[in-house]
Amino acid sequence: MVDPRTAKLWGFRALFLALAVLILFFRLLPLSALPQDWPLPQRIVDVMPGWLYPHDWPGTDMLLALTLVWVQRRPDFVPAPLIAAAFLLDDLLSGRPPGLWTLIVVVGTEFLRSREARSRDLPFVGEWLMAGAVIAAMVLANRLVLTIFMVPQVGFGPVLVHMGATILLYSLLAGLMQLTFGLHRAAPGEVDSWGNRI
Repeated sequence: MVDPRTAKLWGFRALFLALAVLILFFRLLPLSALPQDWPLPQRIVDVMPGWLYPHDWPGTDMLLALTLVWVQRRPDFVPAPLIAAAFLLDDLLSGRPPGLWTLIVVVGTEFLRSREARSRDLPFVGEWLMAGAVIAAMVLANRLVLTIFMVPQVGFGPVLVHMGATILLYSLLAGLMQLTFGLHRAAPGEVDSWGNRI
């Protein structure tokens, strides 16, 4: 018979991998329609910067937000090799330089993992701010490395929109993961149903 703790651990790891594959699958689908105009007077639209048009917005990085939620709440469910595999596949499917974003994400998640025990008593706003700071640091580190190697990049405006949207998405995913899968941060001294410290 399988130990229930081991079954739960591997069940959540399989769930994370399934969610990551689902996110990547939907990212590959041609779901975008023709560009939609802003519901604003034309004279206002004419003076807006080009990168503000909605069809040019880069959206969010749902896989990154999901990973940070899981690492901050239950780091034992998402080991570094699993994160590296998911983001390397993301690099290959997205056409990014293979391994660069993966390495940055693994370093960022390991930074959060090392502070998980000390951040348990933080309110949600503190958790959210910590995740936001790590997302910003990862995006800026990626941009810096690409700049050093003179890789063509999009303008900084869309990058800021993408980063801000991902930080906002973190809060929504944190609530959704807690409601649907019971994925919450362990309280200081909390034990699981078998009496082991989380």
